[in-house]
Amino acid sequence: MNLPNKISLARIALIPVFIALYYLTVIPHNFLYATIVFAVAAFTDFLDGYIARKYNLVTDLGKFLDPIADKVLVLTAMILMLTPIAGGLLPAISGGIGVTVILARELIVSSFRMVAASKKVVIAADKLGKIKTVSQDIALVLILFSKAFVGSAFDIVWAVGYFLFIFSVIMTLISGINYILKNKAVFTE
Repeated sequence: MNLPNKISLARIALIPVFIALYYLTVIPHNFLYATIVFAVAAFTDFLDGYIARKYNLVTDLGKFLDPIADKVLVLTAMILMLTPIAGGLLPAISGGIGVTVILARELIVSSFRMVAASKKVVIAADKLGKIKTVSQDIALVLILFSKAFVGSAFDIVWAVGYFLFIFSVIMTLISGINYILKNKAVFTE
């Protein structure tokens, strides 16, 4: 793996740090620190492209990673802008990271399928992806439905939805990794 691709991966690795700092209001100036992490991560988008072009290190993997890293970073920032800090620190951080993981997986698999299609390879949906989709849908229904209740009914419905959401995030990771590993030949240079 070349330097520009490692820089793209570093940008992806900074996203959970950005999310955690954003929600950790117990840290003085947490929004400033979150902004700095975001700015550094955003700068890596310029840096990896500059190095790749200057030193002729452009690869299919880089063409795949770079836009995904950029889009997930920006989408995460936009989600955080619209998300009030409610329900406690752990649900806020894990929810932010979970949504980012799900968005990233969807972008990765979609981009992966486009690269594969350009090489005349078709990547079909599999059982893990279907489990991921169903668990996400049910979790979202329960979380949204919980808003119709108050008191302990809200707590119970929300908790079941939240734990199913965590399960769906785990399935999202497993199914995404599975797609890549089963079809890694797509990135053979």
